[in-house]
Amino acid sequence: MIRYVFGRMGVSWEVEGDDILVPAEQRLEVEPDLGGAIPEIGVMPWPSFPTDLMSIAIVVATQSKGSMLFHDWMYPGRMFFTDKLVGMGANIVLCDPHRCIVQGPSQLYGEKMESPDIRAGMALVLAALSAHGTSVIRNVGQIDRGYEQVDKKLAALGAVIQRQREQ
Repeated sequence: MIRYVFGRMGVSWEVEGDDILVPAEQRLEVEPDLGGAIPEIGVMPWPSFPTDLMSIAIVVATQSKGSMLFHDWMYPGRMFFTDKLVGMGANIVLCDPHRCIVQGPSQLYGEKMESPDIRAGMALVLAALSAHGTSVIRNVGQIDRGYEQVDKKLAALGAVIQRQREQ
């Protein structure tokens, strides 16, 4: 289901042994539903699309051409981090605490922001990596709880990322 959801936004990858290979140049475009309706991505317990990936999928949608509705009925307030993406330049409408519509692609710009939780924090890191300019993310302890040494792992992939002490 994960491959299907990200595939609807134009993301493809191959698995070779223990490695996941993601081609660099992909045409990110939302695949509309039949009749041209805005597709809805909803969460369900595993093996369906997991709620833990919803925030990351929303960031990917900001870079994909087209509209997509995201619905997380499991956790009220999961979508509240989208205000930070809007501050970066994303075109997102928060429908209610459970749903948002993303219209992409949007050019994101560096911003100072605070990580509200593990999942949204990682999504903000990915948004910052795709943004023009420098982003500062505070409260990274939230991210560290879920992603050990994420800064070093992303730097090994070519990301320009550094950890600084909060002042």
